[in-house]
Amino acid sequence: MVIRNLSGLLEIARKKSVQKLVVAAAEGEHVFKAAIKAKNENIITPIFIGNKERIIELADKLKINTSEIEIINNKDKAGACYEAFQLVSEGKADIVMKGLVNTSTFLKALLDKKFGLVKDSILSHLAIFETAFYHKIIGVTDAAINIAPGLKDKAEIIKNAVDAFIKLGVDTPRVGVLAAIEKINPKMKATVHASKLKIMCETRQLKNCIIDGPLALDNAVSQSAARHKGIESNVAGEVDILVTPDINSGNILYKSLNFLGGAVSAALVLGASVPVILTSRADSDQSKFMSIVFAVAIK
Repeated sequence: MVIRNLSGLLEIARKKSVQKLVVAAAEGEHVFKAAIKAKNENIITPIFIGNKERIIELADKLKINTSEIEIINNKDKAGACYEAFQLVSEGKADIVMKGLVNTSTFLKALLDKKFGLVKDSILSHLAIFETAFYHKIIGVTDAAINIAPGLKDKAEIIKNAVDAFIKLGVDTPRVGVLAAIEKINPKMKATVHASKLKIMCETRQLKNCIIDGPLALDNAVSQSAARHKGIESNVAGEVDILVTPDINSGNILYKSLNFLGGAVSAALVLGASVPVILTSRADSDQSKFMSIVFAVAIK
């Protein structure tokens, strides 16, 4: 199945059972509005944890009735995060979302072993984008979690992303492993990793996907660019997932698509036993809403 825009995710999410979403430090306006919009779409039931007084003030400002919405008062940012993941570990919530709190504080709570939410896989960040310049949604990983992933880390990052795309109905996701050039250069670790990941796919160490690399970005997203450079690739122009060399390049690509390319995105942290929504404070209300939709769609 080809998902051409993010509205296709909403169609998938509407077919799922209503999920309980807990928002840690929920007094931020953008995240609050996104959760309420998802509630109105009848895909989630929200639980807000944070400064209850500010949350109610925010609801009053937005003319939202909170009489039937669960709000848990916890003014401590770290405490709100721990309480959110505690609810998940007890089966009282299905999805966790970061609110007005630092990413490091949020992830520290997620990684606490007492909750048992992170086991064999590593955590990784996957953002999916709808852009006028590409014919379907496209994923970028990893823009927020793994700073300088090694070969084994990148293999796990790919597994996480491929599993997510399969849950969205993409049977055999096409993965482009990015670098600055298309040839293997021992001095450029990204090219070496890319070639080895391609071999791991060909030898079935990485399954349920097609991997090519190293690919420069233009060759990954454009068949004509690849042909112009004499590159034969069954990924070029049809890529579903772009794997970036490190967090710097991933984050730059993520923000370039959003702030210069006019894309709309949705983003999750993968590798935990439940979907974890981690968006930037600068992301739009729509991106935060679509991130909730993404989480419900892969449940």
